[in-house]
Amino acid sequence: MSLRKKFAKGFRLLSRRSFVGAAARYGVAAAVEHIEAIRLTAPATLLDVGANKGQFALAYLALNPAGSVIAFEPLDESADSFERLFAGHRNVSLNRCALSDFDGTADFHVTDRADSSSLLTPGAAQQKAFAVVEETVTAVAVRRLDAVLASIQLNRPVLMKVDVQGAELSVIEGCADLSSIDFIYVELSFVELYDRQPLFHDVAARLFERGFELAGVFNQVSTKTFGPTQADFLFRQAGATRAA
Repeated sequence: MSLRKKFAKGFRLLSRRSFVGAAARYGVAAAVEHIEAIRLTAPATLLDVGANKGQFALAYLALNPAGSVIAFEPLDESADSFERLFAGHRNVSLNRCALSDFDGTADFHVTDRADSSSLLTPGAAQQKAFAVVEETVTAVAVRRLDAVLASIQLNRPVLMKVDVQGAELSVIEGCADLSSIDFIYVELSFVELYDRQPLFHDVAARLFERGFELAGVFNQVSTKTFGPTQADFLFRQAGATRAA
């Protein structure tokens, strides 16, 4: 993140008392860089896939305090932080698992920056671009989104935010019926940062096949090594609109 962007994020974090409190008490900085996308979609329900410590959910609830959050985070330390942050929020639930296209367990590659950890092995390009390296491998629970949502009635519109470091396509394929999800907001790469990582064009093509269309591009990141490296993409179901 450039110095200018860091200053801009810091200013926005100071603009809300809830953001300041979360940062001071829990060490969690709200993901204010995503507020525009949240406003555009105005979701009643957030599926927070790759929730980490709750940065995105914190920004979402600041805009929609009555909204519901169903979060997924496989790493215990990050999940513990998430639960402390949202203790007492009856409309927030956390599943301590990764999402993929199967149910079971899998190796999870933990990096020196926890939010860059993945079901995929970090590649040489990840180290070159962001100086991120793998520290350890741990076993985590893995579920299909279908299995989790089978008994849940979702309030519409539904926004699924996906930040899973290269495993995005597996998350999408783990849900055979995406008709209950109105918007998908996903971080995708133009460069293979993780081994066998599907890139932007792979994931976008699959979402187009499944009835989604591109609705916006946010937060492009460029690196000295590769130039444009990754960005956040908003997809919506054809015909999906904002809530009134």
